Amino acid sequence: MRKPFPAQGRSRNDVIAEMRAMKTKDADWRHGRTPLYVFKATDAVYEMGRDAFFEFFSENALGARRAFLSVGQMEKEVIEAALDLFHAPADAAGFMTTGGTESIIQAVQTCRDWDRARRKEPARRGNIVASESAHPAFNKAAKLMDLEVRRVPTAADLRADVKALEAAIDDKTMMVVGSAPSFPHGVIDPIAALGQLATKRDLWLHVDACVGGYLAPFAKDIGFDVPDFDLGVAGVSSMSADLHKFGFCPKPASTVFYTSADKARFHGFEFDQWPNGRFATNTIVGTRPAGGVAAAWATFQFLGRAGYRAIAKDLMKMVQDYKSGVEAIDGLRVQGRPHLSIVAFGSDEIDVFRVSEVMAVKGWVPGLVQKPRAIHRMMSLIHAPSMDEYLTDLRAAVGVVRQEGGAAAASIRATY
Repeated sequence: MRKPFPAQGRSRNDVIAEMRAMKTKDADWRHGRTPLYVFKATDAVYEMGRDAFFEFFSENALGARRAFLSVGQMEKEVIEAALDLFHAPADAAGFMTTGGTESIIQAVQTCRDWDRARRKEPARRGNIVASESAHPAFNKAAKLMDLEVRRVPTAADLRADVKALEAAIDDKTMMVVGSAPSFPHGVIDPIAALGQLATKRDLWLHVDACVGGYLAPFAKDIGFDVPDFDLGVAGVSSMSADLHKFGFCPKPASTVFYTSADKARFHGFEFDQWPNGRFATNTIVGTRPAGGVAAAWATFQFLGRAGYRAIAKDLMKMVQDYKSGVEAIDGLRVQGRPHLSIVAFGSDEIDVFRVSEVMAVKGWVPGLVQKPRAIHRMMSLIHAPSMDEYLTDLRAAVGVVRQEGGAAAASIRATY
């Protein structure tokens, strides 16, 4: 039965108490029970971001140009810091958005309009060529803009297959996509080779670094094998990177960048034919929380490069321990060679979806990949304290599934 609109107000204590009661049904993310959704570094970083967000709780980033100049200044400095981090050319530009999907949609729209302008075909319907591992946001963007996405299988190492991508290109192709890393498998696509392809075919290469953008540079700094992926790679036209993932900033906060001002000029929206005059935004949304901007700025200032390197060191060590722990369980193997903090592991002997169902009974929220079938974890430091418990329960769940001998078929499906 539908609940009616409240007839009378209630006390603050009563409202908060009911909210907390509802929250008892939620997954315990603080103790690593979720495979994604929340990304935390340390308590100090969490508190810095939270406090900065609430300093600007009521302000609207839509007014950053006219009313809330401090928000505009912080946004500018976040973008400048990121351009420095990602080896951007001198005339590169960037913008903050509310999330990876918005960043990708804006990059696709910018590419479409750039492509139409250079070809002088204002109604041109282009296509995007991407690996099957690329994020669904490219298909969402295509649906919104009546474009086509052509997905091709990954190579044997689960990275983008450059030859297969090239074979899918035709005279309507406007964009090629690479991931850093791909969400399903955690591997960074061969961005340098994709850049060469984009240059040869005169196409726009977008690097989706929404997951890894704010972790990969620091992991590379401390000696991990991280392929070049960013705005400094020849042939890259745009890149997306989420602040609220491994930038460890409060949601919602993401960034999108263009390697030239000529490309970036197609990014914004402007309309001047209404009674209030000129309306201009650099995001799909109008109103957006200034707290997200302020918290990103504060987190950058609080941590600096040294702080991010220290977190990367702890996180990457934890991920290595997780991978070792998983592969010590008979029958399980990590898929591919994950570069950062996403780990997917499967089995040639047992149904890992059924293993995940057994794990769910103990309160672990399932994370799954359907091709190839795997259990999926995108880890941050919230997963460190529960690592031993997780691996113990995983070993036991594998034992249960082995004893079942295939008698209990998994009914769970891979769902993001």
